[in-house]
Amino acid sequence: MPATTTAGRRPAREERRQQILRCAAQLFAGRGFHGVSVDDLGAAAGVTGPALYRHFRSKEDILSELLVSASERLLDGGRRRVQDAQHPGQALDALIAFHVAFALDEPDVITVHQRDLSSLPPRARRAVRALQHEYVLIWAQVVERITGCGTERAIAAAHAGFGLMNSTPHSARLPSDAMSALLREMAGAALRAASGTTPTR
Repeated sequence: MPATTTAGRRPAREERRQQILRCAAQLFAGRGFHGVSVDDLGAAAGVTGPALYRHFRSKEDILSELLVSASERLLDGGRRRVQDAQHPGQALDALIAFHVAFALDEPDVITVHQRDLSSLPPRARRAVRALQHEYVLIWAQVVERITGCGTERAIAAAHAGFGLMNSTPHSARLPSDAMSALLREMAGAALRAASGTTPTR
């Protein structure tokens, strides 16, 4: 019986952590990291402010978990899409679809990253940047294989593509399916244009 009780607590505890992270993303996106208190986070998550410390050591720890875990998910997902693809064109399309889905599902995380990355503790900030560097390289390698544009141009193209896809906090004015199709079409054309010639499918 005690083992069952303990096992039953783990999913509930993890769900509470995820709920806190979702509330934090929304609040940080709306007010900025420094404009949100622990009590604000607790109220949004339906717990007292001090109860948050059962799940996270500090407000900075919440921000770290939010941005590091998002970067880890993107890197893992990007690697899987490339590994599962049969050719570079398919890999690029899969990467674009994956990232557009993330951008549409989690615009608050994008906003927090763009505005509050500098508020991370140094160790977490280095981790996010290292993970993002690896993610960019995955994209750049695929773009370079398709276009033959060279490494630096492919990296620049990848960053430009992210700028387009990560515009969802401001650009997502269409129904989700229509916005997804538009972003995928535009990102595909933009990244294939890294060759310097008219993009083709």
